Amino acid sequence: MKLFFHPFSRLSFRPALFAVASFLFCAGRAFAVEPFVVKDIRVEGIQRTEAGTVFNYLPVRVGDTFTEEKATTAIRTLYASGFFKDVRIDAEGDVLVVIVEERPAVASVAFTGMKEFDKDAITKGLKDIGLGEARIYDRSMVERAEQELKRQYLAAGYYSVQISTTVTPVERNRVAINFIIDEGHVAKIRQIKIIGTKAYKESELLKYIDLTTPGWLTWYTKKDQYSKEKLAADIEKLKSFYQNEGYIEMVMDSTQVSITSDKKDIYITLNIKEGEKYTVSDIQLEGELFGREEEVYPLIELKKGKTYSGEQLTNSTKAISDYLSNFGYAFANVNPQPEIDREKKEVAFTFFIDPGKRVYVRQINIGGNTKTRDEVVRREFRQMEASWYEGEKVKISRDRVDRLGYFSEVTIETPEVPGTTDQVDVNLKVVEKPTGNLMVGAGFSQSDKLMLTTSIEQENFAGTGNTVGLEVNTSKRYKTIAVSQLTPYFTEDGVSRRYEVFYRTMRPPIINESDWKVETIGANVRFGIPFTEVDRVYLGAGFEHNKIEVDYDSPVQYTEFVKDMAGSDANSATAYGIPLTAGWTRDSRDSSLVPTKGRMQKANLEVSLLGDMKYYRASYQHQYYWPLWSGGTFALNGQLDYGEGLGGEKYPVFKNFYAGGIGTVRGYETSSLGRYQRNPYYGDREYVGGSKRVLANAELGFPFPGMGYDRTLRWFAFFDAGNVFEEDDSIKLDEIRYSAGVGITWVSPMGPLKLSLGFPLNSKDGDKTENFQFTLGTGF
Repeated sequence: MKLFFHPFSRLSFRPALFAVASFLFCAGRAFAVEPFVVKDIRVEGIQRTEAGTVFNYLPVRVGDTFTEEKATTAIRTLYASGFFKDVRIDAEGDVLVVIVEERPAVASVAFTGMKEFDKDAITKGLKDIGLGEARIYDRSMVERAEQELKRQYLAAGYYSVQISTTVTPVERNRVAINFIIDEGHVAKIRQIKIIGTKAYKESELLKYIDLTTPGWLTWYTKKDQYSKEKLAADIEKLKSFYQNEGYIEMVMDSTQVSITSDKKDIYITLNIKEGEKYTVSDIQLEGELFGREEEVYPLIELKKGKTYSGEQLTNSTKAISDYLSNFGYAFANVNPQPEIDREKKEVAFTFFIDPGKRVYVRQINIGGNTKTRDEVVRREFRQMEASWYEGEKVKISRDRVDRLGYFSEVTIETPEVPGTTDQVDVNLKVVEKPTGNLMVGAGFSQSDKLMLTTSIEQENFAGTGNTVGLEVNTSKRYKTIAVSQLTPYFTEDGVSRRYEVFYRTMRPPIINESDWKVETIGANVRFGIPFTEVDRVYLGAGFEHNKIEVDYDSPVQYTEFVKDMAGSDANSATAYGIPLTAGWTRDSRDSSLVPTKGRMQKANLEVSLLGDMKYYRASYQHQYYWPLWSGGTFALNGQLDYGEGLGGEKYPVFKNFYAGGIGTVRGYETSSLGRYQRNPYYGDREYVGGSKRVLANAELGFPFPGMGYDRTLRWFAFFDAGNVFEEDDSIKLDEIRYSAGVGITWVSPMGPLKLSLGFPLNSKDGDKTENFQFTLGTGF
């Protein structure tokens, strides 16, 4: 006979099972149940849940004695699992029967009417908080999701949004959830009014805030859509502006935001109390400075007799704190106290300085380097473990790791070690980027010509920090097979070594109709010796064997070089050289990937005194980066290249420099600048470059609209200048070519991409122009 016990029953029998609800047990109800030994356990009612899951929650196993306490615990535990909405326990003889009714699972989550947000992103977000396909259905979770969706819409300016939810049962005890959304119209800011201003016009102040009324680009930037967070940020910008102009007591009296009854238009009114403009009357230092007052005073940007500036005050406080951190005082407290004289409209500051305890670095922890070996990152550190904390060394270490070029993001934190007051950890976190590159350069000319260059290089090979290159180029102009390797730490002191073995052939630029060929076999080795944190000197040597072939229509410079080497009737000649190189670099940029500040200088000298070719080849390049407002960067680049023959010999024509195209002077075809000559047979222009080259570039770059301060996608405006000159010519400024234009750079997951649209400004007869050019790097 089957016995059934509901949690509200109170029966006594032998042998029998008594099931009780957990809440009745906890309430102290007394029941009389005679224990019995369980011979078997059976689970009924499950559809998706595994029987093993139920067994895991049961406090009894076959062979155990089942008691009233275990019955209560079993019911309470199965309910608490969240899988079931009803739990009963029966007994058939000595067999324990657990009967459950499962809560429905979510079969699908759908959105009807959603246009403003990406459905996949919202679905993933809901699943992260527990509402998603295959999860247990919970009505309270659905209500939370509704509120969160509404909050997202309100933040985007959709104040008339309506959200409802339908829950539809489907087969196998599941439900389909559908969020029905009526987005309505996005509310636009129709007016921003600033009142209480005396020193500045309202129109001038509106330039310092991001929120604005609808304009021609606001459909993309969405700056005409109100949000509480955006307004708070703009208020802080206004306060900063006034503080920097000397208004130390400026306050925002009130902020009023109103919306029309149809919830389409928003009106914002800011009430400002400016106060008076103050000048700095005095600067004093108080506290423990260890006798370094004369070194600290120059760090204070505020100057006596000058207008007060909140930004200068903040910079001064940070500079003093950073200075003290170089001596181990990582948690120095610098507290500037103002003393305001309202009658004289002056303010005096006393900087109270408490250096705190001197701090040691316990550990340096590196995270995020799933490929790069730990030692590759750690060897760039100048801050050491178990030594005094030095803020400048921590910064230098971060910058050195960033300049490796292996990471798209490098961040550093110095948290205090729990339970101590004089120890910190240095935590460096990196985000690796693809370091293998298939570099492709291309340009489309006005005559529908396509120019391509390619190379393959693997930086940070196998995470070792070494660079291995295999250059295989099959373009019409260049054919190359070259193998190279760079070992940045050839010695423990940081001396680098780079060697290369190559076979190259070079032909005229694709814009020429004539033909000539230079075939070169060679090898070289170069060592880099670090002298400071940013300076490195290079010394190297190489060997080259060159074979030059000319034809009847080759440029005169090439035919004359062959005559000098092999005789007047020869069509080919060989020439070998042993070039020695010396170079120097200084790189203080904050990043090699997307620099925003600092400078980089390069100088290189190549001299060949032995062999058939005697010449020297020198170059110097200087780049400078300035950070600007709103994440912008202004960059300058200057480059001078100069080559000349030695001992009365001519400079090898096949070592000429070329200009024109992306990387030199955009807006002109690749390698098309410089003096040209007419082909005696075809009458076409022939470009052979020159032994001298002058280049100058300026770029003004900003994050792409709507991308915040993202450094990987930027637009830029540029101005280029440059040209090449032959050995017998002097550099003439009136021969310099200029161009200007705009472009986009994108450090994509597949590699760097740079597009430019350039327009020549002073092209002359003979110049070949092209407007659109690009370079593309594809990571693998």
